[in-house]
Amino acid sequence: MYKTRMNLNGFRNGGTLLYARVTTFQVQSGQIDTWTQITRDSVIAVVKQQPGYNSGLVLTDESANKIMVITLWETEADMKAGEASGYYQQQAAKVASLLTAPPVREAYEVTFRV
Repeated sequence: MYKTRMNLNGFRNGGTLLYARVTTFQVQSGQIDTWTQITRDSVIAVVKQQPGYNSGLVLTDESANKIMVITLWETEADMKAGEASGYYQQQAAKVASLLTAPPVREAYEVTFRV
């Protein structure tokens, strides 16, 4: 996990506001709309039910057939629990047939919001 040395007063967890999982999907050409529909219809509701889920963003670059999903979690344990339980893998499998490569997953500490 990428860490920062900045510690801002008033943030919980010793300077960390939240934890972020960043997943990058490389999608087959012309499949971003399909990926988006599957995600809206069957993934988002499940994500929102996960303990510690805070919020998320979905970023797309249609010219590169690339999607980046950022989910924010209250604790590192909450973020990792979905991976350990198989929940993350189950959700990623719903769009696997649309991908040209396995998703790339990274974890970060969120230091502050702008």
